[in-house]
Amino acid sequence: MNQREKELYLREYALLKGQGKPFFPYAVAKDAVMACVVMVVIITMSLVLGAELGSKANPTTTTYVPRPEWYFFFLFEVLRVIKPPSLVPLATIGVPTIGLILLFLLPFFDRGTERRPERRPIAVATFVFVAGAMALLTYQGANAGSPFAIEMPTPAAVKQAGGTTLASYEAGRNVVASHACLACHKLGDNGNAGPGPDLTHIASRLPRQGIARTLVNPTAPMPSFKNLPPKQFEAVVAFLSQLK
Repeated sequence: MNQREKELYLREYALLKGQGKPFFPYAVAKDAVMACVVMVVIITMSLVLGAELGSKANPTTTTYVPRPEWYFFFLFEVLRVIKPPSLVPLATIGVPTIGLILLFLLPFFDRGTERRPERRPIAVATFVFVAGAMALLTYQGANAGSPFAIEMPTPAAVKQAGGTTLASYEAGRNVVASHACLACHKLGDNGNAGPGPDLTHIASRLPRQGIARTLVNPTAPMPSFKNLPPKQFEAVVAFLSQLK
């Protein structure tokens, strides 16, 4: 925009401003009315539909799946994507901070006076990227599996065997997932890398009998599983003994 265009713009702006209406009370009154309408709608929906708070918290359960509010799903998914424990600070603090800084600096990068989207490529591209990334991460976070789920493919040999072998494998997977084993062990991409050993290929290091003995007489702080019902104990052994 050259000096002549700037003066023309300011002259037209002054004329339009003289023909307009004052912000107070005209615009303030409209905003106040709209705010009242929104409040009435929210109050009506809360009285008619109520708020789903879920079941009461049970501090004794080991299968509770903590979930963030929907507007934090994208951050929740970032933490799931960045898996190494050493990079957790980057996922929780670094990524959001970097994103905010880039958005804050956007007016300094794109100093154009155009208002048409096709003439503001930097601003539009930034908005599309940020909004698209947040939408994708929010969707993935909303549909993310339980942190207690073991998302490992069933070995081909187990699938081919089928019958009792496959049933025991699946039952053992469910028992391991429901007894908070992933809090100390890693199975594939799920769980934590410690303090217990990685169980992804445990059958390559321990035979079936060794796995059973370890479950009965584990090394502290791992609890003993000798009090499990016999069927569940055998299912856990069958599951772990197939992880090669």
